[in-house]
Amino acid sequence: MNIVLIGLNHKTAPVEVREKFSFPEALLGNYLTQMLASPLVTEGLILSTCNRVEICATTDNIPECFDYLSQFLYENQKQGPSIPFKQFVQYLYYYSSVDAVSHLFRVSSSLDSMVVGEPQISGQLKEAFDYAMINKSTGVILNKLFKKAISVAKRIRSQTKISENAVSVSYAAVGLAKKIFGDLTGKTVLLVGAGEMSELAARHLINNGVKNVMVTNRNFQRAVELAREFNGTSIKFDDLEAEFPEADIVICSTGAPYYLIHCEMVESAIASRKNRPIFLVDISVPRNIDPKINALENVFLYNIDDLQSVIEANLKERQKEAEKAELIVSEEVETMDRWLKSLNVVPTIIAIREKVEAIRKLEVEKTIAKWRTEISEEQKEAIENLSVNIINKILHFPLSALKAEAHQSHGPQVIQTTRKIFNLEEEKKASSDPGADREPSDGSLSGLRDSTKNQ
Repeated sequence: MNIVLIGLNHKTAPVEVREKFSFPEALLGNYLTQMLASPLVTEGLILSTCNRVEICATTDNIPECFDYLSQFLYENQKQGPSIPFKQFVQYLYYYSSVDAVSHLFRVSSSLDSMVVGEPQISGQLKEAFDYAMINKSTGVILNKLFKKAISVAKRIRSQTKISENAVSVSYAAVGLAKKIFGDLTGKTVLLVGAGEMSELAARHLINNGVKNVMVTNRNFQRAVELAREFNGTSIKFDDLEAEFPEADIVICSTGAPYYLIHCEMVESAIASRKNRPIFLVDISVPRNIDPKINALENVFLYNIDDLQSVIEANLKERQKEAEKAELIVSEEVETMDRWLKSLNVVPTIIAIREKVEAIRKLEVEKTIAKWRTEISEEQKEAIENLSVNIINKILHFPLSALKAEAHQSHGPQVIQTTRKIFNLEEEKKASSDPGADREPSDGSLSGLRDSTKNQ
């Protein structure tokens, strides 16, 4: 059984293509059922986010399964102008076996994300796995794979600093505020302007302990609405100077083409605050805060370019942490690969045991039949136990060696040779003959599959 993965993402396809192939959450169950209707797919899962659509599946036939999943994805694109299939497949990437495992672990730990270290993808992958579990579209292999992918993401977050440095303007503002004040608990933030970026920064500040939010805007009704969202206070724009000293943090983002906050206003505020520091963030372009105030004592002013510099420095730090994360991924891929290879040898081990057990049972029955009533039930049981112990001791070493060799690069050849030695291939063919009324001797993998899938 092989793992395959196909998909398209922000690196391989533009947004106008990606948006056509996203899967609505409410219909995900239907899509999974449709996908698993093919005999080529034994287990399947769909991950659909704004930046990627990926299908992970298990199959016995990698090339045909790739063709089928490509066609499945293409046929389920959203209505609208379609793109030719030949053009569509150029946006796709294909992974199988250990490469698919490696790709998935990199996705789960955000190493393949647009912003390395962003935490959302781990939650999105877990949600996709939950949907697959609810719809019983996964079995032993994908359950193991996705649980491992989630644990790899957790390990990387706990053992590296890949998510610690802010890489967005709003998060960068929070990081700088923490450096200035240490603890943000109980601090007051003043939003000058009610734009989306100010709102986002305010939310991050509240999540980090800021208690009071004041909002002022030329459109006072908008200030009232935004203040209500934060249980804050709306201030009329004409009262900005009077309320200014109450703010520890000021985030300014308006469309005004001139300075709204001048040196005199900040100087007066610092005096009223008895020199307690003020942190100002000017996101506006053109700037709305006079840059000269940065020369004042206990005043810390950052504009959009300053924040961008912080973000770029933090991105470099994340890249260093990403290199550590890649090593963890390689280590975990190796562990997963060993487990997958152990599955390959299971059918052979079961077939050997079944064959040897059949021989043992037949020989014991023939022996006991010769003696008929001359031996007691206790003696029959002793012969039975003796034969079982002999078989177990004979098989112990070769089967252990077979398991160990299956993990090596030449594992498939060892398994094939073993099957020839025990004549298992001939018996497999015989069991597959039309009319054969018995279970195949190497059906252990189907036994490993989640029995609930077909219910």
